[in-house]
Amino acid sequence: MTKKSALNIVKMKKMKAEGTPLSMVTAYDYPTAKLAEEAGVDLILVGDSLGNVVLGFNSTIPVTLDDMVYHTRAVARGADHTFIVADMPFMTYHGNIDETLRGVRRLMQEGHAQAVKMEGGKEICAAVEAVVKSGVPVLGHIGLTPQSVNQMGGYRIQGKDTADAQRLMEEAKALEAAGAFGIVLELVTEQVAEAISKELSIPTIGIGAGRYCDGQVLVFHDIFQYASPYINKRFVKTYGDVGSLIREGLENYVKEVKDRSFPAENHVFVADDHVLDSLYGNGTAKVEKS
Repeated sequence: MTKKSALNIVKMKKMKAEGTPLSMVTAYDYPTAKLAEEAGVDLILVGDSLGNVVLGFNSTIPVTLDDMVYHTRAVARGADHTFIVADMPFMTYHGNIDETLRGVRRLMQEGHAQAVKMEGGKEICAAVEAVVKSGVPVLGHIGLTPQSVNQMGGYRIQGKDTADAQRLMEEAKALEAAGAFGIVLELVTEQVAEAISKELSIPTIGIGAGRYCDGQVLVFHDIFQYASPYINKRFVKTYGDVGSLIREGLENYVKEVKDRSFPAENHVFVADDHVLDSLYGNGTAKVEKS
């Protein structure tokens, strides 16, 4: 299989101009990243959503920089020809710029990401500008920003009224001016997401933001219902129920171990003649009855 060349931020902007949508999916480990690359995904996001779907937290807030470096490094080993974006975790880019840059350095040098993602609008533009000036591409993220879910009062749709729509437009423009190469729009009304996408020269990537963004991103575990129990989400399309398949397979495995039908004869290895004799040292194999 001939590997494609990874995208870069110049090609992505050109794809927007040509009307070619970008496909993005999350990955948190080597095998998932490898499968995503083989499927032809344009970008992989090592999202702090790993806190929910991999680490078992009820939000992304407990995810640490060490977590992100560890998982990004695993993804990079599986998808070395795909553009990889790593999330900056909670409170690693809201204070001292030097501290922000140290976190970015770790994700790039240790994690081998090609870019980082930051949640927020005008309040993070100084950090975005500093990171971009350091030579690192930044993907913005507005709308529903899970790291701020406690302040937002829950997972709410964004852009439902005029004031909120105007806020989102201003935040998107500010992030573009700060140097972001693209912006994720999460749980934004379709009309507002379309207006923002038309206004910006950089690509928008939607998740629950309708049909008119310049690309789409979904969480791998949502695409395949890889969870128990799986909670359906309106903005997600299921492409395979892996969770049920795995559960059924494991139940069958447990059953066959219990009834001794596994391992069967075709799963075992047979020793050469006289091997048992040598184990007992006297030339005669003895088998004790239990």
